[in-house]
Amino acid sequence: MASVALSEAEKVYIVHGVQEMGIGGGHLACFSSPRVWEAQGEKEDLRVDGRGCEDYRCVDVETDVVSNTSGSARVKLGHTDILVGVKAEMGTPKLEKPNEGYLEFFVDCSANATPEFEGRGGDDLGTEIANTLYRIFNNKSSVDLKSLCISPREHCWILYVDVLLLECGGNLFDAISIAVKAALFNTRIPRVRVLEDEEGSKDIELSDDPYDCIRLSVENVPCIVTLCKIGYRHVVDATLQEEACSLASLLVSVTSKGVVTCMRKVGKGSLDPESIFEMMETGKRVGKVLHTSLQNILHKEESLGTKRQKVGFLG
Repeated sequence: MASVALSEAEKVYIVHGVQEMGIGGGHLACFSSPRVWEAQGEKEDLRVDGRGCEDYRCVDVETDVVSNTSGSARVKLGHTDILVGVKAEMGTPKLEKPNEGYLEFFVDCSANATPEFEGRGGDDLGTEIANTLYRIFNNKSSVDLKSLCISPREHCWILYVDVLLLECGGNLFDAISIAVKAALFNTRIPRVRVLEDEEGSKDIELSDDPYDCIRLSVENVPCIVTLCKIGYRHVVDATLQEEACSLASLLVSVTSKGVVTCMRKVGKGSLDPESIFEMMETGKRVGKVLHTSLQNILHKEESLGTKRQKVGFLG
């Protein structure tokens, strides 16, 4: 993962700021510039960029940015830039789930994101992120996989979800989960008709109408909320500088209803049970607000239709 070098004085400044601040309101926040603090320091909003403990940086979401995919999305979270493309292809259902389709994840850590990813430097991180995505989607409630089945035991839709890290500015897991949900919301799968002749052989017929398609319900698709432990406090949406001051983080996968579907600790440090409980409660609270904001943005963008201005992933 991308890292940043901090002096001991900078780490002390960040840690003391977090520990002395009040708890934020758990909402998406967008700041144009950091606040100016008094010499003594206030008792709240003392993160480096002026946010509270539960505040996100400004999140930019754009869907339908790659033309040769079934669905795509680009998400900018601070200096973290993620591009996700979803490609629907026909395949054979898995033996243990003959009446369901499935998702495949691939994560590419671009060398342009950070010099640490040059060569095969980003392979381990890509595998770690892909495995995390498999875990949070490994349940029946996230995506209706039965709707991806065309003919039981014979044909199904396989959704290949490709994640590209364009820039790393902290909080990768949250940004990727937001981008994956947005791309799945944008995904359109051609409607298929199975024709059977008198001899029992089956033919697959795809609709030529681009509007005759299947849309996935993403209401239960979870988002990841990463909580970084800094001193004896925890913060959401940590920057690279704040991640450098944290020895342990908790990844909480939360649905729009505040249900935790997966949880994973990362980092070399330890977390006591009381801290884990507090971080889970914060994750559920922040996650519900995150989902609401994201759904509002996606529906608003879709309602604009052809009138909306596309920036694209080269913008």
